[in-house]
Amino acid sequence: MKKTPAIRRHLPTSPFKAPVVPPVKNFDPGDRVLHSKYGLGRIIDVDEGIATVVDFGAQRVRITAPYTSIDKL
Repeated sequence: MKKTPAIRRHLPTSPFKAPVVPPVKNFDPGDRVLHSKYGLGRIIDVDEGIATVVDFGAQRVRITAPYTSIDKL
């Protein structure tokens, strides 16, 4: 039986720096995007906070959040 790791909180009184949280990226159907592996594409479908489906011409790829490899154009 595996335990899921606990989410670590940053206490305001902690002497250590708070972890850097990447900004949340929001996409809408029809947005043009650039992916580091697949290249240029267009957002087809969005599951809020879960995943997006992107059409890259030759293939459609479902990309899960966080969207570190996608940039909106």
